Amino acid sequence: MAAVFEAMLKGWERQQRSRLLGEATITQRERLVRRFAEFAEGFPWEWNASDVEDFTVSLTSGEGRLAHSTIRGYHLSLRMFCDYLLDGRYGWAGECEQRFAAIPSQVCHDFNTVAHLSEYEGRPGRRPFTYDELQHLFDFLDTRVERVQRSGRKGAWAALRDAQMIKTCYAYGLRRRELCNLDVADLRPNPHMRQWGSYGAVHVRYGKGVRGGTPRRRTEPRTLSSASATACRSTIRSAAMAGFCPTRRRWRSANWSARRSGRPTRWFCRNSTAAVDC
Repeated sequence: MAAVFEAMLKGWERQQRSRLLGEATITQRERLVRRFAEFAEGFPWEWNASDVEDFTVSLTSGEGRLAHSTIRGYHLSLRMFCDYLLDGRYGWAGECEQRFAAIPSQVCHDFNTVAHLSEYEGRPGRRPFTYDELQHLFDFLDTRVERVQRSGRKGAWAALRDAQMIKTCYAYGLRRRELCNLDVADLRPNPHMRQWGSYGAVHVRYGKGVRGGTPRRRTEPRTLSSASATACRSTIRSAAMAGFCPTRRRWRSANWSARRSGRPTRWFCRNSTAAVDC
């Protein structure tokens, strides 16, 4: 039985790889199916709709209650796995009937899964920063650079880079991956913001793809208000002019450099921003 279940997961993995889905997506879906099988204490041909309902209740109970969007994603993954098993082109229904005298069923239906009804599914308590909070954040970033410089220790360049990345991310509304893959050549003028010169927009080349597609491109104008424009404009200009990497004494095309002048990853950006505690 376990061997058949592993073969099902392996086949589903190949199907998803054929669609050019990301490695993280495939791994997370497989991990979820294994988790559900362990919860249901059975294999796919033994699952029923009540198992999904009990699983959902367990996810929404206690202090570790999951977000609405997370549970909807779980339901979608389980539904897709069951669709794969029931697809006649893969023959799993006939294989299970021959081996176990039972066939898998679609355990996720419209009456026991979460529907996507709202465009925004985040927690209501989350809100954008106020102008005062933004100014406090920017002041903290600038003060952090000066504090490291006065201490005489390493880290001033890294602190300046982090401040530039956070301000640029806010100025243009970028995702972590989009921010990390910016090059100096991606900075573009904006005819509606001539006072920004060559830094009024950025050409995003690594935008979020859809269903295994290639990264989408777009040109993102700056989104700052006039209250914050002056501070961030000088920061982005200095980031563009900082093409010289002090660790290797050469010019580079990447807009940011991590340790040893390499391009930072999106996980590096997440950890760097999480370390900024105001």
